[in-house]
Amino acid sequence: MRCIGSGFVAAVVGAVALSASAPPPPASDSAEQRAARFFESIRRSPPEEWAFLREMPKGGDLHNHLSGAVYAESYLNWAVDAGLCLETRTFVLSPPPCDPKRDQTLLSADLADTSRNVYREAIDAWSMRNWTPSHESGHDHFFDTFGKFGLAGSGKTGAMLAEVAARAARGHVSYLELMITPDNGEAAGAGFAAGWTGDAAATLDVLAPHLVTAAADAVSTLRAAEADKDQRLGCGTTTPDPGCAVTVRWIYQVLRAIPLPSVFAQLALGFRLASDPASLVVGLNMVQPEDSPASMANFGAEMRMIQALRARYPRAHVTLHAGELAPGLVPPEGLSFHVRDSVEIAGAERIGHGVDVMHETDATGLLDEMAARRVLVEICLTSNEVILGVSGRDHPLAMYLRHGVPVALATDDEGVSRGDLPAEFVKAADDQQLGYQDLKAMARASLEFAFLPGASLWRDLRRLLPVPECSGASLGQPTPGAACQAFLDRSEKARLQWDLERQFGAFEKKF
Repeated sequence: MRCIGSGFVAAVVGAVALSASAPPPPASDSAEQRAARFFESIRRSPPEEWAFLREMPKGGDLHNHLSGAVYAESYLNWAVDAGLCLETRTFVLSPPPCDPKRDQTLLSADLADTSRNVYREAIDAWSMRNWTPSHESGHDHFFDTFGKFGLAGSGKTGAMLAEVAARAARGHVSYLELMITPDNGEAAGAGFAAGWTGDAAATLDVLAPHLVTAAADAVSTLRAAEADKDQRLGCGTTTPDPGCAVTVRWIYQVLRAIPLPSVFAQLALGFRLASDPASLVVGLNMVQPEDSPASMANFGAEMRMIQALRARYPRAHVTLHAGELAPGLVPPEGLSFHVRDSVEIAGAERIGHGVDVMHETDATGLLDEMAARRVLVEICLTSNEVILGVSGRDHPLAMYLRHGVPVALATDDEGVSRGDLPAEFVKAADDQQLGYQDLKAMARASLEFAFLPGASLWRDLRRLLPVPECSGASLGQPTPGAACQAFLDRSEKARLQWDLERQFGAFEKKF
């Protein structure tokens, strides 16, 4: 951080030096325009660009899998503490006792001193570090990591949350929506026992008592994790970690490739939790590879399940992985409908990835429909590059922007990908040629389309018109005025949006 800080200061000093010989800026120049002009002046200097974008306020990360957000080093430390066995051929963890006949070795704190350098090789096996396409595809290597390190995360939800929140704060991220399945398989087991006949109402009646128990257990798990996180970060003490100030909400993740009865039960639990403000679960999503045989075969049935449950739980929010596909992963016809069906049948308010959108039937019509419906796309540039091999001009981000579809940058699995949200901003600037104001609009969109309770600060985000109560106030100021303050007091979303404007104001004053 010292290096980043000094680089940032050097960049500002450099801008001052440049301005000494340049014509003075127009008197009407805004702080935002000065920041944007400075950003353009450093685009050819990666260290300065990195420092600028790390310090830039980013709003929220709306697409973040908690298990994939943790770095492999943490999983290794936890595996050592738990005395787990590591199979040194496959790098899969297993409980003790270790079996030498299966190349299993007991993990210990001196991993870095072993002859094979197991520590280094495990990090590579559990993440995209040093991955090369000559051995296996990025898609397969990425998704295989979870089955290798997963056991180390058992009982570590609070530690995982602490790591991710602290990293978010360092990257000037103020809000996280984290995907998790916190009921320890209860809903999936109950659903498998209940079966699925296609009758949502009748199945819900059978599942009802099981869902009550699973919901209570899920909330208990999340509350315990948050308490653990607070303790680890010193929240409430005189020296809290900045991660304590990051607002965290949860997205219940449904496994889309398990048997349909279990899928329905998990969906039902997700809807139930997302309808209860006290649970802090604000929405649900479906996870696992979208191209797996089960995912492809069951996609239509799962969309109809969501459609049926939406009628039963109208207050719940839905965001869906859709279009995390590329030519070659599935037959061409498999690329033609996932985004559209997620929007039109399941009623998704946000789409995760949406990479194959231009392969959809009537792609431009779908883009216009998403713009009209204000369906935000969670853009995960690094993930799309390493998993799907889609980047640069091949990525549809430019098409979304051209059609007015709202977008926000997200990390997906920053630990596995070895990145963070600032790195996504850098990639958007470099690979997608986006400017400061483009990135700022995405940061604002991340909070506008967050599943936070309360009304938005913006009457019209596209024209940057605040609600009438705050129209006469200077955005982001600590004293917004009585009417605006009363509005902010009623809306958690608006408070975070107001604070983001305050952060932008402080950031842009440096230029």
